[in-house]
Amino acid sequence: MADFSLAEYEQTHPRIDLEGVTFFVPNQHCLWRVNSLHKKEPDTLEWIATFGKDEIFIDIGANVGMYTLWASVKYGVSTYAFEPESQNYALLCKNIWVNQVQDKALAYCIAISDDTAENSNVLFDKLYLSELLIGSSCHSFGEEVDFNLDPRPSSFHQGSVCISLDHFVETSDIKDSNPNLHIKIDVDGIEHKVISSAIKTIQNKRTKSVLIELNTKLELHNKIITLMESYGFTTTIHPEAIRQQGPFKGIGNHIFIRK
Repeated sequence: MADFSLAEYEQTHPRIDLEGVTFFVPNQHCLWRVNSLHKKEPDTLEWIATFGKDEIFIDIGANVGMYTLWASVKYGVSTYAFEPESQNYALLCKNIWVNQVQDKALAYCIAISDDTAENSNVLFDKLYLSELLIGSSCHSFGEEVDFNLDPRPSSFHQGSVCISLDHFVETSDIKDSNPNLHIKIDVDGIEHKVISSAIKTIQNKRTKSVLIELNTKLELHNKIITLMESYGFTTTIHPEAIRQQGPFKGIGNHIFIRK
């Protein structure tokens, strides 16, 4: 039997402080997320830096909270984070706790989609995981598909629930407040379903910007650009945002700013 103390192990709590933000790093994948934060999506960090303290950030596909924490700790922005994967959600909450921003960041273990049941605002279904690993991504709610929307056998699935973003905004305390909204949508393939669930919110003049990771190989995603521009947004793309090679070739952030 290995010679170790469980009590000592429980006290390790490996973590990293990055520019005043603390992240727990229970495995190598979470460590990579911290170490690559400035390189992976610099456009997202630049976009968050434009938020005002009196504005609201809605982080859909929050994972373990990299951008939720960046907005709430560094800029004091009120953030609502959505992450349906169980292990990611647990670490997201733990990261909010260790940074003591529970008065600024609130996390929900639910998916955002337009797949709500008929005559209901909530749908119970499965979340199909790419792998059972803290910090992993490319999971899919309701469909066993990958980020290209191609069939993909799932290594594990969990029970989950989804609501529309419009329903959340209309029934939460956001409805009774006036701050501007900024929305991030990064859900690895089903971004079009999130948009369909958020039409009222996006059309509302309070929504000043929306960052969406789009797969330019999918016509469903390309149509989002036209839709957003029809709602009065201009499209900006960081020169290095669209990946040029590898399995995620053609995928990258599009930032829509209200004119």
